[in-house]
Amino acid sequence: MGEGEQTIMRHTISTILLFFSIVLPACAQDVPIAPKKKTTDQSDKPKPAKIAVPKLPPDQNKFAVIISGIGGEEAYVKQFADWTTQLRAALLDQLGFAEEHITVLNEKPEGKDQKATAETVRQTFVALRNSLKPDNQLFIFFIGHGSFDGKIAKFNLIGPDLSANDYAQLINPLPARQIVIVNTASASGEFVKPLSGAGRIVVTATRSGMEQNAPHFGEHFIAALGNADADADKNSRVSVLEAFEYASKLTAGFYEQKGRLATEHSLLDDNGDGSGHPKAEEGDGALARTTYFDSLPQQQAGGNAELAKLFAERLRLEGEIEQLKVRKGQMKEEEYEDALEKTLIELAKLNQNIKARQKS
Repeated sequence: MGEGEQTIMRHTISTILLFFSIVLPACAQDVPIAPKKKTTDQSDKPKPAKIAVPKLPPDQNKFAVIISGIGGEEAYVKQFADWTTQLRAALLDQLGFAEEHITVLNEKPEGKDQKATAETVRQTFVALRNSLKPDNQLFIFFIGHGSFDGKIAKFNLIGPDLSANDYAQLINPLPARQIVIVNTASASGEFVKPLSGAGRIVVTATRSGMEQNAPHFGEHFIAALGNADADADKNSRVSVLEAFEYASKLTAGFYEQKGRLATEHSLLDDNGDGSGHPKAEEGDGALARTTYFDSLPQQQAGGNAELAKLFAERLRLEGEIEQLKVRKGQMKEEEYEDALEKTLIELAKLNQNIKARQKS
């Protein structure tokens, strides 16, 4: 390719990028944020403004596992139970998860919940291995205490505990290509490296196994889900990155307000290199920025299954573009431009397909 042709190609790609940077954000989001309402609640913590979403049938593409371990002291037993209840309610009432696709393991199970033992954890992941499909999303939440003896990190269960490596062996065979893991326990930073992988987002409350005090990060992360205050880019959705940044900020604020030295520092890893960071940097953050807890594709499609698949594919391609931008500095210019051009063309064709189906 001559120098003149290369110049034309770069100009074409720049024009396409500019077009999509303007058009896509406008067309991808259809759901407004509900305005904050005054509340008569007299507690110190104001109720968060929830993001308003239309009531549609649950999204059968999403699965969630909540593992709520033993509390030990009564205060922690209550705290973990409250966090589990709040998390389950957010998934069901705000984020479009199907009740039958939410598995809850806890210390004092009620209804369809199960005991948080090593055996039930193993059974849960065996069942997921048989039921998940590659296009499904899986969200795994750990609520409880963790431990680290200098070599092995574990999450505290009823009876024998399971280590980070044990969970890696349970998660690695799962067919779902996108898995989000949120470990809000103490010493959870040691879970980043074993659980890291392609298509995975790993969030931890601490940066190492040495931070063993009970973290506050989990409370704020759960509060971020479906919370308009956490929606930093105001696109009426909360991404994993936004929930992480919201929770990290409020956790740091807690220690500053109390005048105490912070004993927890959250991490995020989403590029599969096994190294977490406290913010979007050094390759981390691109996947988390374009991964959401809600079911916007289904909302945009009005319940139409075929359209929902197309909208989901559009979000996937938009995510690929964001990840390409992050990796640009590590790629040859020609390689980057070829990959970007291919994805943009695919995205343009997909948008044409969506418009055609919407008119039919």
